[in-house]
Amino acid sequence: MPHLPLLGERVGRYAPSMRIDLNADLGESWPRWTSGEDLALLDVVTSANICCGAYAGDEDLMRATCEAAVARGVAIGAQVGYPDRDNFGRLFLDMPSADLTAEIMSQISLLDDVAGSVGGTVTYVKPHGALYNAIVDHDRQAHAVVEALHGLAVTRSLLGLPGSVSLGIADARGIPTALEGFADRAYTPDGRLVPRREPGALLTDVDSVATQAVQLLGNVASVCVHSDSPGAVGLARAVRAALLAAGADVRSMDA
Repeated sequence: MPHLPLLGERVGRYAPSMRIDLNADLGESWPRWTSGEDLALLDVVTSANICCGAYAGDEDLMRATCEAAVARGVAIGAQVGYPDRDNFGRLFLDMPSADLTAEIMSQISLLDDVAGSVGGTVTYVKPHGALYNAIVDHDRQAHAVVEALHGLAVTRSLLGLPGSVSLGIADARGIPTALEGFADRAYTPDGRLVPRREPGALLTDVDSVATQAVQLLGNVASVCVHSDSPGAVGLARAVRAALLAAGADVRSMDA
């Protein structure tokens, strides 16, 4: 079981407590949708980070995912990322700030329209892949992402890793933020995520993943289980069961 570093102080509106949100990245793959895996995850999680079509997915898959989320009372978040389908948004792109801001705003607006068409509402934003990791320390891109949220007509919270530069910037600009932890990813001693290319970066043992989720309880507002992890549905079920057994109140951040 990897050692979890101290995750730092609360940033923004959502204070760590025994209340915890459980999220997963969804709407990324038609094969995963047709296999029933995404639907099965929607029966377990309390929030769905729905891909906005930039690095994967498409508008029809966004609509199907939003509709299923609404039917289950699962919160909808915009999973935004670099417009790089070839690399699934997992390679850093040195985009000009204005271009990145415009791209993020476009992705959120698209999901907002799609969600609205099926009676849903986008309540938060979670960057994906390389963008998520970049704005932990990359000041310019962090500012660009926060600028996108600041330019929206409706305020949405920003979900991110504790200690992220982006969360500090968002908090200073009055944008709600929420700390996120990962049940199925290994951490470095300084609280960053171990890069996926390194051995042991992805946790797949059910007991280890469930235990790490419980260790995160009280330090973060939301715990993620990746939908493309091996056995993701079983992992998510084990995480939810472990959190409930630990006395957690498992529900979405805005429930």
